[in-house]
Amino acid sequence: MKKIIIIDDEYASRKLIREYLQEYKDCIIIAEASNGQEAIELIKALSPDLIFLDVQMPVFNGFEVLMQLDEIPQVIFATAYDQYALKAFDVHALDYLLKPYTKSRFAKAMEKIPKPEILQNFTESLFAPTTFTEKFFVQVHQKLFTIDSKDIIFISAEGDYACLVTQKGKFLTNFGIGIIEKKLNPQDFIRIHRSTIIHLAFVKEIQKQISSYDVIMTNGDVLRVSRGYMDKIKERIV
Repeated sequence: MKKIIIIDDEYASRKLIREYLQEYKDCIIIAEASNGQEAIELIKALSPDLIFLDVQMPVFNGFEVLMQLDEIPQVIFATAYDQYALKAFDVHALDYLLKPYTKSRFAKAMEKIPKPEILQNFTESLFAPTTFTEKFFVQVHQKLFTIDSKDIIFISAEGDYACLVTQKGKFLTNFGIGIIEKKLNPQDFIRIHRSTIIHLAFVKEIQKQISSYDVIMTNGDVLRVSRGYMDKIKERIV
C-alpha cells in the first residue's frame, strides 16, 4: 500500500486529488497539509511514499519544504504556476500537474510512479552519501530563483537564516546555516566560523593574524576564522 500526503493550501485542490485517488486501491491518503510547516512535520513523522505538492503556500513554498527533508519521498507537483516546471525536475519530481488538470492527465502522472524494484534503485541513488545539493531555490519578491552551489562564494548566518553570497548578489534563504551545510559537498565547502561557510574555489588569500586567520575571498570580502575552526583550516588550506 502506497502512503500519500496531499499538500496544498487550497481545500478544493486537496479534495480533487482525494477524489481522483479513490480509483487507486493500492494508495492510501495518510494526511493532508495546508502550509509548508505542516507539510514538513507530517512528512518527517509519517514517512510517506508519495506526496502531491503545491508550490506557492504559506510559511514555506514547495521547494523549501523539500530542502528541509533529510529523505525526500516521491513527488508530484500540482500547481497553478507553470514557471517552476524545470525547477521541479531539478528535485527529481515524477511529474508536474498544471492546474486545472483533467482526470486523464492525473492518471498519466500516476503511471510515472516507479515499480518497487525501480524505486529501490532510485532511492539508493538519490540518498547515496556522495549526493549533495547542486541547486538552491530562493524567493525574491514572490519569484523563485535558482542558485547553483558552484556559484556560491560563501554563506553567512543572518539571524536564524542563511544568506548565500554570489557574484550576482546576496540571497536570503528560509533555512538556518546548519541545514545549508548538510546539503553542501564538504570537499568544496568548509565552515570557518559558526556563522560562516566558505567555498574553497573562491578563496583568494589567507592572512595570518596574531591568534587567527583572515580569509580573503575573490569578491573582496574578508572573513575571520574563529578559534574553534582553526585546525580544519590548517588541514585544508593553510
